[in-house]
Amino acid sequence: MGIDTAADERLATRLAELRVERGWTLEELAQRADVSRSTLSRVERAEVSPTAAVLGRLCAVYGRTMSRLLAEVESVPARLVRADEQRVWRDEATGFVRRSVSPPHGSLRAELIEGRLPAGADLAYDRPSVPGLEHHLWLLEGELELTVDGEAHLLAAGDCLRFVAESTRFRCPGPAEARYALVVVVP
Repeated sequence: MGIDTAADERLATRLAELRVERGWTLEELAQRADVSRSTLSRVERAEVSPTAAVLGRLCAVYGRTMSRLLAEVESVPARLVRADEQRVWRDEATGFVRRSVSPPHGSLRAELIEGRLPAGADLAYDRPSVPGLEHHLWLLEGELELTVDGEAHLLAAGDCLRFVAESTRFRCPGPAEARYALVVVVP
């Protein structure tokens, strides 16, 4: 599961298009997303792949879920998504791996994501990608500490946490990775 260079280039192009569509400079976007201008510039030029945290902040500014943004850079969304065709994205900084099992499509509001967080990884989102976004996280393997709006929940395999949040933090205490299924529903 490596980085798809062509997909990274399409993502960079789409992020630049979204900024230009709004008439924002890199400086304005940097202020809105609380991400440095230089980082945004490097992301938009496909010099670096954005981290999950940076991509989460950009999604929040643009009012999109991460899956929806990633689906926008795919050529044509399919009704049937075979396992070997599911889009996989890796945050090299944290080791977080995100598989878009059932990507957003047309008028459908829900999507299914598989997440893998290695032991010791810590990933925080300080704002929702879409206000009112509904989440249903089912932990399949390992342990996961999920903090929702400041309230920590320690999940064991088989546990399910449902929430709508302003901020979330995913931490895998280990010793094994945490693997989960996440259903998100756009309001």
